Amino acid sequence: MGITSNRFCLILLLISFQWCFSQEPTVSKKDIQSKINEASLALSDLDADKSLHLSQKALAEANAINDNVLIAKAYNVIATNFLEFSDSKEAIVYYNKALYHANLTDNDTIKDWILNNLGNAYTYKDIDFDKGIDYYKQGLVYTEKTKNPIQITYNALNISGAYFDREEFDKGYPFLVKASKYIGLHDEIEARITLFSQLGGYYSHLKQNEKAEENFKRAISFGEHEKTDLLDSYLAEVYNDFSKHYFKNKNYELAYHYLQLYHVLEDKIYNLERSKNASSYENKIQIDEFKRQISNIEQEKEQKTKSLQKTQIIVFLFVIIFLILLLLLYSLFKNNNTKKQSNKALQFANYELQIAKDKAEESTRLKSQFVSTISHELRTPLYGVVGITDIIADEHPEIKNSPYLKSLKFSAQYLLSLVNDILQVYKISEKKIVLINSVFNLKEELNAILGSLQFLAFKNNNEICLEFDEDIPKCINSDKVRLSQIFMNLISNSLKFTEEGNVIIKANLMEKKDNACVIHFEVIDNGIGISKEDHEKIFEQFVQIERRDDDYQGTGLGLPIVKKLIQLLGGEIQLESEEKKGTKISFDIRFEIVEETVNPISNEQDTLSKPSKKLHVLLVEDNKINQVVTQKILDGFGYVTTIVNGGYDAVAILKEQKFDIILMDINMPKINGFETSILIRGLEITTPIIALTAFDKQEIMGQIKNSSMNGIIVKPFEPRVLNALIIELVG
Repeated sequence: MGITSNRFCLILLLISFQWCFSQEPTVSKKDIQSKINEASLALSDLDADKSLHLSQKALAEANAINDNVLIAKAYNVIATNFLEFSDSKEAIVYYNKALYHANLTDNDTIKDWILNNLGNAYTYKDIDFDKGIDYYKQGLVYTEKTKNPIQITYNALNISGAYFDREEFDKGYPFLVKASKYIGLHDEIEARITLFSQLGGYYSHLKQNEKAEENFKRAISFGEHEKTDLLDSYLAEVYNDFSKHYFKNKNYELAYHYLQLYHVLEDKIYNLERSKNASSYENKIQIDEFKRQISNIEQEKEQKTKSLQKTQIIVFLFVIIFLILLLLLYSLFKNNNTKKQSNKALQFANYELQIAKDKAEESTRLKSQFVSTISHELRTPLYGVVGITDIIADEHPEIKNSPYLKSLKFSAQYLLSLVNDILQVYKISEKKIVLINSVFNLKEELNAILGSLQFLAFKNNNEICLEFDEDIPKCINSDKVRLSQIFMNLISNSLKFTEEGNVIIKANLMEKKDNACVIHFEVIDNGIGISKEDHEKIFEQFVQIERRDDDYQGTGLGLPIVKKLIQLLGGEIQLESEEKKGTKISFDIRFEIVEETVNPISNEQDTLSKPSKKLHVLLVEDNKINQVVTQKILDGFGYVTTIVNGGYDAVAILKEQKFDIILMDINMPKINGFETSILIRGLEITTPIIALTAFDKQEIMGQIKNSSMNGIIVKPFEPRVLNALIIELVG
């Protein structure tokens, strides 16, 4: 019976492994489980070398991913190898290791396998019967939890068989009854042979011979019906037990008959056992080497465990720190609760402040809208001023180089930039102004600014002086318009608040390295000065310091704009002033140095390039002055110009005539420039359209694209810029 029970455990092990293999969810675990399955099959073929090699490799891989189920399975196969080759003590060592890892999981099936195998090792190897029975019973508890009828049957038969071998039939019979309850729930032939064989032995012990013989015969019928080598071993045990039964009852003829049947199968099994013993002898030679390898794997696992313990200590410390932080947060939370009452009192005040804030923001928005509208309306007459200045210079060459005419044009251009800054003063604070760099001669630019301000100097009998460091590079690259704004504001302020005095502008080279230089600028006057308490105020928008009644009063935007423009150019403004002694404003700016071979932009109008052929231009403009100025500019290019007063007139004439280019005003009555352009494109007319507008370019760029216009020029403009764009579009 002992041999039979051992074989039950092995088959149970293989079936269970295969079932669990199908449940593994990940590829890496599948690979490990596959090795364990192969190791189990190799063990059933008595190939201990292959079985131990695969199970040892599976153990190492399972340790690497710290999967306790797979570790327990690998140890279980290793232990079964040792048990199969008569090293029961070593087998028990590895079964206990398997049980340790199984207990770290919630897998009741693997716990049942290992406990059942430990029961085999202790009982059938006669090491400690009571301990073996205890392991069987522990395994049965887990088996009943899994509700697997096959495993419950085998576990119960193992326990009853162990008791019957010691002739403790009363203790074994209840487990035999348990097995009989589950035998009908599956078709395991081995379990049926064992069950009826044990029932035959039990009734033989009770001298209930008819029942005994009936059950022995049922066991034999199952064994003889299915002919396999495995069932032969079960059947041989039944023949032997049946022979003993008849011998005990002095039926020697039948006793001898079944004894002969037993010997026939025993000879067959003997040959298999002899082959097994030969394999066992060869495999035992290699077992010691596998022991050493498994020991190495366990040492590596132990080292990893120690490393993990260190990590756990670190994690524990972090947890302590985290708890301390939680306590601090709790303390802050309590403090916050104490403040809630006072915060509630502030909520109403905040609500009122929000209302006031909304009103202030609405006021600011309206102010910005007003400034934007006024600034746009100022651009249109400024275009006329600049254009008429150019016309006067062209029609009266004798005064073309007049300093007064130059000052008029320069002042008009400056006024345009000032209007643009008023429009975008809120954009400055939001850092939305974009610098437009160009190459220019700094000394010429400063002299031009001083020339344009001579009239203001004459008014208050002031002298203007430029002290220019000749080491400063001739050509620099920066935003010429913004730099002009800075000096126009600073110098005009000094001239306004100085009488019969001097205004000195200094430019000194502070540093020159690679392709860059740093220039230090100073604007010094000996005027009325500024009190110390007003030093910060003068840089605030729309703030005017109290003066005499006859003092010049401006917008209050000059110095705030100067400060922000200097910051935009990368500098910081410095103020030194005392009442009745004068004022000095200084700042440093870094410039890019440009080779003198590059032609700098001068304040003179460039010679206008002319196209190779006469172009026919359609000018769509409702303002009469703008019509005159624009036509004069186009005449200078040698273009033929046709003027219409509105969008509908433009559409009508385009249906009859063909033009090379269309110049389109935006702000027109009845239909604006955008709508006109859309109508023109609807007629499948592809003539390039350039928008001539007083609107800020950034405000309407999206509408320009949506209406299929080809370019935009903001009034007032340099004629050469318009000419260049026309030539570019016409080709």
